[in-house]
Amino acid sequence: MTHLLLSLLLTIFTFTPPVETVHEGYHVGDTVEDFSLMNVDGKMVSLADYPEAKGFIVVFTCNHCPFAVMYEDRLNDLYDKYESQGYHIIAINPNDPEVKPDDSYEAMQVRAKEKGFQFPYLMDEGQKIYPVFGATKTPHVYLLDGEKKVQYIGAIDDNARDASGVEEKYLENAISAIMEGKVPDPAVTKAIGCSIKTK
Repeated sequence: MTHLLLSLLLTIFTFTPPVETVHEGYHVGDTVEDFSLMNVDGKMVSLADYPEAKGFIVVFTCNHCPFAVMYEDRLNDLYDKYESQGYHIIAINPNDPEVKPDDSYEAMQVRAKEKGFQFPYLMDEGQKIYPVFGATKTPHVYLLDGEKKVQYIGAIDDNARDASGVEEKYLENAISAIMEGKVPDPAVTKAIGCSIKTK
């Protein structure tokens, strides 16, 4: 009898599915919950710091990934074009620095200074934010409107390797659509880049 009970208990614990479900991240139309992360200047930054924002360009990026590096100048250009129009870039490094030392907080500070980033470059310490968004690559972009609703997810454009060869500016087209009161089309594209590094 004890043998049978033990077998039964082992069967229940082995085959009972876990209670927690996997969070797939935000989808277009979802409202983003605010977060607070450390910027390279040592200050905490959250979306609430921009009460008059018309939108946010949240981009998961990093120091080491060749694809992320290819987009650094384009991020600076996007800042120059859209910051004054109320669309704020929030860059977030989602990588575990123990896995990729090049993506440490100190290395981020150096990189931000070298590239002259005027937008926040935040460390996702403990890797708590990128899974909530559902980001899988660097770079991976989430365009939010002024109500913090996701309007576009994916790539910045269609040519990571050659800025001069870009034919489709997905992110800029999505911003233009929002400004005109339209729905971005496409609203989702495939993010091209390096996988997010975690243990």
